[in-house]
Amino acid sequence: MEKIVGIKFKNTCKVYYFAPGKDTYEKGTDVIVETARGLEYATVVIPTTEVEDEKIVSPLKPIVRLATEKDRENILRNEERKPSAMQLAREKVEKCGLVMKIVDCEFAFDGSKVTFYFTADGRVDFRELVKELSSAFRLRIELRQIGIRDEIKMIGGIAPCGRECCCSSCMPDFKKVSIKMAKNQGLSLNPGKISGLCGRLMCCLSYENEYYAEACKNVPKVGSEVETPEGKGHVVSVNMLKMEVKVKIEQKDVVTYRDFPADKIKFRRGGAPAKDEEEEKAEEELKKLLD
Repeated sequence: MEKIVGIKFKNTCKVYYFAPGKDTYEKGTDVIVETARGLEYATVVIPTTEVEDEKIVSPLKPIVRLATEKDRENILRNEERKPSAMQLAREKVEKCGLVMKIVDCEFAFDGSKVTFYFTADGRVDFRELVKELSSAFRLRIELRQIGIRDEIKMIGGIAPCGRECCCSSCMPDFKKVSIKMAKNQGLSLNPGKISGLCGRLMCCLSYENEYYAEACKNVPKVGSEVETPEGKGHVVSVNMLKMEVKVKIEQKDVVTYRDFPADKIKFRRGGAPAKDEEEEKAEEELKKLLD
């Protein structure tokens, strides 16, 4: 077991472990830590505690010191500089004739550097832009190209569910999301309904995927033929939460629809009916979202 302190940097939801040394830190304490980018301001979210050795990556970097009122004023001053810095950077981008979008900027804690985050369709030759910005700010300039998902993570927004986007509120890292996850959950393959603000598949599709992937093994495919207590029929829909299957049964001139528990019907496992034209078209559109 090793003692750790969990901290978060501003505007992030990922927790990082640092070594507390001989001191004890309470939740909510502001501290200064050393990272690969230099000294940074952070807040304690997990007070001094012990965790198993396999849960950490040694060696842990130590917390440098407690944050002072001067440090807080410095952070506030850097935040106040952002709007004007963003505006100036956008003007310089336009002046250089570059096709890129400035998304955010971040001043280093010690004031020695400013980092601008941008999106673009391809690679951008921003050497001239760096010279312009260096001349304007008299600081070291760093430009980082990010993807569309990273952009939403930075600026946030309200997702289709009505809550703040998971990537900017509660999800430390992006998870792999696939079309198969949407199909497993019986969701419409309409891109507008299962894509987030970034235009990619919604991250939340992965949350319950483990359950649905397992449940799919125990229910028949929609459109497949099954044997029910009332005779043979074709599957119309499947409710994997209730584990119920709606079956269309045709007997002579009578057509009936019945709901059966999944364990009361017999079906050929592993088989899948051919995809119809509409489904294939929907899948093609969704694949484009992942490119």
